[in-house]
Amino acid sequence: MKVVAVNGSPRKDGNTKLMLDKVLETMEGAGWKTELVQLGGEKIHGCRACFKCFEKKNKRCAFNDDVFNDCLAKLWDAQAMVLGSPTYFTDVSAEIKALIDRAGLVSLANGSAFAGKIGAAVVAVRRGGATHVYDSINHMYLMSQMIVPGSTYWNMAFGLGPGEAANDAEGMNNMRHLGLAIDWLGKAIHQAKDPYPVFENPEA
Repeated sequence: MKVVAVNGSPRKDGNTKLMLDKVLETMEGAGWKTELVQLGGEKIHGCRACFKCFEKKNKRCAFNDDVFNDCLAKLWDAQAMVLGSPTYFTDVSAEIKALIDRAGLVSLANGSAFAGKIGAAVVAVRRGGATHVYDSINHMYLMSQMIVPGSTYWNMAFGLGPGEAANDAEGMNNMRHLGLAIDWLGKAIHQAKDPYPVFENPEA
């Protein structure tokens, strides 16, 4: 099984990556293939609401002028994804916002293609606002029929300067437990006899 973590912080070696690394380290030790994608600081724009993805249904955005489609292809290939973001004015980074808006819509356009995948959010925060960032990411997961595992606390760690999150023992332990929770859930799903129930039109 494979897990892809996406670092939405433009600080390539900052606290968000530190936390994602801890999740991936735990999962790699459990036998998962892991990949970290650096999104923060890369060229990615928001959804333009053209709805071409509903016409083409090829699991891609119609615009191929940034890194989005390459990143999305990696998410299709994974059984679990962990999206990480710093806290910017109580919300996700611009790069993560662009990713969740476009990825969520492309998934919906392709018969809820994310359904049954595992999704987790990881948030770096100086002091406050992290739970809103956490919710912003999880909202996309939940309305995409994905499965969101719990952990020992909200998936956040405190720190401002690069590396400071390592001093948050509770936060880093939560990252380790999150990796264990995703591992357990992924293996349970893999062993399930019945396929995940996907509803393309919940009103039908």
